[in-house]
Amino acid sequence: MTAAEIGRLGEEYAAGWLTDRGYRLLERNYHSRYGEIDLIVEKGRVLAFVEVKTRRLDAIAAPCEWVTPQKRKRLVNTALQYLQEHPGPLQPRFDVMEIFTENRNEFAVSSIHHIENAFWLEGTV
Repeated sequence: MTAAEIGRLGEEYAAGWLTDRGYRLLERNYHSRYGEIDLIVEKGRVLAFVEVKTRRLDAIAAPCEWVTPQKRKRLVNTALQYLQEHPGPLQPRFDVMEIFTENRNEFAVSSIHHIENAFWLEGTV
C-alpha cells in the first residue's frame, strides 16, 4: 500500500470512529487556497476541524508531531475560510486524530488517539 492509500484509509477510519461517538460529519477533504482539512465534524455546540495522521507503531515520531507550525497555519486559514462560507453559532476547535497501524503493507489499526483542542487560532494570514 502507498502512503496516500494508508492516509485515505486512516481518514475513513477516523470518520467512522467519530460518527460512532456522536459526531456528525459535515465535510471530508475540504479544500481552500491555503490547504485542506481532512474532516469537519460537529457535536453539540462544537465545530471540530480534524487533521488525521496515520503512522506505524514503530514510526520515529508521534503522528501529532507531523502537524507542524506551518501545517497549523494552513489549517487555521482554511478553517477561517470555511467559517466565512458557513457562519454559525458553533464554537470552532482544532483536533488531531492519531491512527496507529501495525505495519506498512496493510491497514490494520492497532490504536487511535483523539486529541481535542490540539492547538488554537494562531499564526493566521
